[in-house]
Amino acid sequence: MVKVIVAGGVSYNLMVYLKELPEPRSATVFSQAYHETVGGTGAGKALALHRLGSQVTLHALLGTDVQGQAVRDYFAQENLECLFEHDPRGTERHLNLMAGEKERLSIYLESGSFEPIINLERLRPVLAGCDVVVLNILNYCRQILPLAREYRKPIWCDLHNYDGVNPYHQEFLENADYLFLSSDALPDYRAFMKAQIVCGKKLVVCTHGNAGATALTPQGEWYEIPALAGYSVMDTNGAGDSFFAGVLYGHAHGCTLLTCLQLGALLGALSVTSRELIPSSLSLAYVEEEYFKRYGAFPDFCSPRNHP
Repeated sequence: MVKVIVAGGVSYNLMVYLKELPEPRSATVFSQAYHETVGGTGAGKALALHRLGSQVTLHALLGTDVQGQAVRDYFAQENLECLFEHDPRGTERHLNLMAGEKERLSIYLESGSFEPIINLERLRPVLAGCDVVVLNILNYCRQILPLAREYRKPIWCDLHNYDGVNPYHQEFLENADYLFLSSDALPDYRAFMKAQIVCGKKLVVCTHGNAGATALTPQGEWYEIPALAGYSVMDTNGAGDSFFAGVLYGHAHGCTLLTCLQLGALLGALSVTSRELIPSSLSLAYVEEEYFKRYGAFPDFCSPRNHP
């Protein structure tokens, strides 16, 4: 079983669904629906990998508030192993205004501590025993980088909407072995991807929303994978994290890069069918079934039962 540690990115969010985002003026707006739930880029990646059968440890900051307890209860129901650090500022919280299939306005109600005190020693046995380290770009995750390098673990990192110049991302960019990002703020993404391969990255993947994703390998192989249509869109939160998890899962189980990207596209498509980060129906068996419907047989696909 593949062992993964996912560090950073857990929040408790109020999700409000609107017909359209409000204009920037005083107004009264009626929601179509609303609910509170767990969110965050680390939560999305960890949940997807866990549902596929990976042994996941999620490391994150939480407060001792009501929202923090709700997060703990959520992951306890999932039977997902967690290491939570105390955040004196409280649990990170967002208000997400959702409209249509694409629009989102995310308001940080509480952003959490920028430089919290982390107990790195209790992370040592987890890092020593894991196969993959997933570092999200929360500032505190910089503290984990030296340990990941000390134990020589492959680092997977998602830079999200990186613009190619923001110094905040630089340390994550330099240390990542497997790099993901979005093209939203990076028009010349091809040149950036090529430059990162020259710098020694083992894989660079760039996502383009509804336009799919592209990938580049050290061998110069260029892949383009379209986004999957045909699934009812309820909430796009977590789609990018599910895509990331699908690619990582396939790679860790010996799939070809094409199959990894197809798995990513499939998990991303499945994630939008639920107003939770991960639909309740998501499982390895369900993914295999949907993969067969979309792509046909996958002889190179390796499931956990083939990897004791």
